[in-house]
Amino acid sequence: MRLVYAGVLDLRTDEAYYWTWSKESALAFLDHPPGVAWSIRFGTAIFGDTTLGVRFGGIVAMLVTQLLLADIVRRVTHDARAVIFAMLLPEAALYYGLLMAKVAPDTVMIPSAVAMLWALVRLNESGNPRWWLAAGLFAGLALLSKFTAIMLLPAVIAFVLVPDWRHRWLLSPYPWLAAVIAAIVFSPVLVWNAEHDWASFRFQFVRAVATHQLSFRTVGEFIGLQFGLVGFVLLPVVLSGVALTAWRGYRAREPVAILLSTAVLVPFLYFLWKSLTLRVGDTWPMFLWPAGFAATAINLVMLPRQGFPEWMVQSTFRWARVAVISGIAFVVAVFFYYVAAPWNFIGRTDPIGGEAGYERVAARAREQLQKTGATWIAASDYRTYAMLRWHFNGQVPVIQINERGRFQGFRDPGMNLIKDHPGLYVAREPDHRLPLWDLTTAKRQPLERVERVWRGVVMDTYALEKLTGWTPELSPPPDSPLFRWRVLAGDLGRDAVAS
Repeated sequence: MRLVYAGVLDLRTDEAYYWTWSKESALAFLDHPPGVAWSIRFGTAIFGDTTLGVRFGGIVAMLVTQLLLADIVRRVTHDARAVIFAMLLPEAALYYGLLMAKVAPDTVMIPSAVAMLWALVRLNESGNPRWWLAAGLFAGLALLSKFTAIMLLPAVIAFVLVPDWRHRWLLSPYPWLAAVIAAIVFSPVLVWNAEHDWASFRFQFVRAVATHQLSFRTVGEFIGLQFGLVGFVLLPVVLSGVALTAWRGYRAREPVAILLSTAVLVPFLYFLWKSLTLRVGDTWPMFLWPAGFAATAINLVMLPRQGFPEWMVQSTFRWARVAVISGIAFVVAVFFYYVAAPWNFIGRTDPIGGEAGYERVAARAREQLQKTGATWIAASDYRTYAMLRWHFNGQVPVIQINERGRFQGFRDPGMNLIKDHPGLYVAREPDHRLPLWDLTTAKRQPLERVERVWRGVVMDTYALEKLTGWTPELSPPPDSPLFRWRVLAGDLGRDAVAS
């Protein structure tokens, strides 16, 4: 199902944006570290510049995650039922069972984060300190995909300090060597930021510390997203399993239970707190739930071993079965809705349809290029830029004229076809009336309006205009309005938009 989904559905705008990164040789990017670009480059090297090629890394990431979860549970429980549940629980969650096919920094980070937990489980099982080195490697790879991997640090600290072995590991060189290895693996991001005024860290810091008035709407959105992406039955099952695992772990100072439960609870409570004032992005918490799946599967067989009442054991297994069956049914239903159904039940707010239908915009842009003699395409938001670059795929230079801070280190898009040549401006209405145009010498001639349609519903309308008398500056100074970016309070679930 994930392979079909990956091959059939249109790319979403963020996926196309990350695909543009895969065509560059930059060490890192403003928005995120380079892991997602490397994943896409891996997939497109096999399947070409196709939707399956772009998303293939997510397919592999899901498989690797499941195998690691199964091995974690096997090593802790030595129980086949628990291993089966560890494999099935992710399949019953919409995000993992289907949407891991949608490539994002989170999908690339998840297997590395789980691999770090797996290495620490192997450390606990064997007592061999060299597993610290593997944990450091995987931690560095997780950070190389997304900065939020740092939220697993409290779980590692608790894993070291709470059990009785704290003195052994604090005096051992291996945990410190692991930290050094993680920093070395992460060094491409550090080098890029040192060369670009620490842009990524400043960009993410603004998002992390921004606070606004208390909003029950954003809290409701966060909780609702967790129910939708994890499972209406599965989410309470996982949270209860994590809570019992935390109680058992901290009470008995059991390292693996402490590790897994803390890896879930600390990030979850942080995002819940942030949701009181900000919109938490749909994918932001997704790295924490695989540890919850492992804790839940382990908890199923630990309850009878630790003498819990029979009614509680039976009820726990019953709810776990219901969560798996109902969750998989829901995933299958969503799959058929997007792959086979002809209807749009959600309207313009549909999360998939809201970013589909760009081929019509690209086709009309192609016609206007031929009619007007324009040799390049301009956009003023990264989503339109990314989708047009995806559809034209190098045939015509496509640039975003503003927010040039996003494109530091990018190669020349073809200035010989841009300088002193007419261009075609494509922008979503009413955003095409940006005041930044008053800062340029460009003359704009309206050409036509194009509707982006998905299953009979108009999602957006785009304005196409001819540009003359101006050559865009691809590397404006940092204080230029064409370079800067800022984060809007109401759109923190997405990347920054124009200053």
